[in-house]
Amino acid sequence: MIKVVKFGGSSLASAEQFKKVAAIIKAEPERRYVVPSAPGKRSKTDTKVTDMLYSCYDLAARGEDITTYFGEIETRYNSIIAELGLDLSLESEFNTIKNAFIHKAGRDYAASRGEYLNGIILAKYLGFDFIDAAEVIFFNENSQFDSERTNAVLSAELKKHEYAVIPGFYGSMPNDTIKTFSRGGSDITGSIVARAVNCDLYENWTDVDGFLMTDPRIVDDPRVISEITYKELRELSYMGAGVLHEDAIFPVRFAGIPINIRNTNNPEAHGTLILPTSEKYDTGNVITGVVGKKGFSVITIEKDMMNAEVGFGRRVLEVLENNEICFEHLPSGIDNMSIIINTHELEGRRDRLINGICRAVNPETIDIDEGIALIAVVGRAMVKAKGTAARVFKAISGAGINIRMIDQGSSEISIIVGVDEADFEEALRAIYQEFVY
Repeated sequence: MIKVVKFGGSSLASAEQFKKVAAIIKAEPERRYVVPSAPGKRSKTDTKVTDMLYSCYDLAARGEDITTYFGEIETRYNSIIAELGLDLSLESEFNTIKNAFIHKAGRDYAASRGEYLNGIILAKYLGFDFIDAAEVIFFNENSQFDSERTNAVLSAELKKHEYAVIPGFYGSMPNDTIKTFSRGGSDITGSIVARAVNCDLYENWTDVDGFLMTDPRIVDDPRVISEITYKELRELSYMGAGVLHEDAIFPVRFAGIPINIRNTNNPEAHGTLILPTSEKYDTGNVITGVVGKKGFSVITIEKDMMNAEVGFGRRVLEVLENNEICFEHLPSGIDNMSIIINTHELEGRRDRLINGICRAVNPETIDIDEGIALIAVVGRAMVKAKGTAARVFKAISGAGINIRMIDQGSSEISIIVGVDEADFEEALRAIYQEFVY
């Protein structure tokens, strides 16, 4: 059995955290390939190393002296090395990085050095081989991740190493400059490594016990989801759930590899297991999670007999396409059509969009309502449970909240409701309480 393990910034913020990570890795010899992040915050008032590197690089780009500030970064790493009792010097790496900053090597290069240096330290501490991600993870000329080349090269390289550390967050461009992932960071690297070795399990270690059923900032102490499918995770991540960015899912989803979200500070906790598919249901929980976010607008178009007008919907969507606007949902009736979009998409385009739709389909009325929040109730068990939608609507109605929009896909894995932004938090709490308490 082979496991790939990724540790986030909070898991590697200090020497004390390094010791926890090493204990976790050494506890199971199957944990053979490790992907580290840069050191995160040691306290709420602390600064992440990646942010320190960005700030230091910005000073250098303005031609200012970076000696003092760069010294703080050196001190951060050297303190970890000293407290771990390692016979290791990063002086050569520090000099190279400092010179590169002065000669303006780029912000991606600057940010990537956090993972690079942490990877060297962790490899030394574990006694693992170190593989520079720039040599095995590639982007193409258009700055897009080159998945197939990466998979081939990385797979071949990892076969040469029984145990290895591969720093997360970055790879290289065809001209050998450093390029970072724009979203998902080290989570994506961990997923890429997991696919390359075709591992049995990808463990993503963070600072929470797993994927929570809802937002803890809105609902006190929400339950941890014990098991979830990729489809459910994508629905929840898209609607704002944290822990794992949806971009980090695809490499392992492509290979059908399970992901286990675990807590470095509570390694005994089972965490959340993310599976390609599952027929297993928690009979006590019809829903897997309930999440949402604000910042949406509804474009409502009304016209008698629009359902009999061939090409009506296509012409409306062409107007959105011509204005480079993506839609989120399309709930419709016989004589009306609603389009849900992100409100920021309207900036500088509102009049052009309305005029374009009027020319395209000549509607009787067209309105745009802003201030809409969407809530997604997600669960693979909903298709087996009668009355789930009724319970959702009952919970919202019982809280005295008006539903502005309803949308449910044919797969029945999710129900989307729209409410006024002012009612968002209360509606989410009401739904959670209906199904969990």
